[in-house]
Amino acid sequence: MPAPQDGPLLDDAAGRLIRPYTISNGRTRPTTAFDLLSLIMATGIEPDVPLGPEHTIALGMCEGPMSVAEIAAHLRLPAVVAKVILSDLVACGAVTAHAPAFHDMPTDRSLLEAVLDGLRRQL
Repeated sequence: MPAPQDGPLLDDAAGRLIRPYTISNGRTRPTTAFDLLSLIMATGIEPDVPLGPEHTIALGMCEGPMSVAEIAAHLRLPAVVAKVILSDLVACGAVTAHAPAFHDMPTDRSLLEAVLDGLRRQL
């Protein structure tokens, strides 16, 4: 497994020195279905396959639950590339993914109508 200091190749002036599709080996579709708000958490299982530096960094970020969007932002990668990386980690058992928990709140129709009326007045 590469050391964390071998992380994404970035240059302050030029930005990322490696194209995102090389990080995902040309893959554009993750094998696991993720929402941007899906929460990713490390399982403590060491991957038995060699991982790239972005995989290692992403895994290190998942000690506590972290959303796919946050991981993509920290990695400075497009969300779809981050999803491919995370689906690799799910496949080897290193992380789990959970749908975000939404509280079941009834929608107040009068509130929605008031918002809609306010928006219409602004236009």
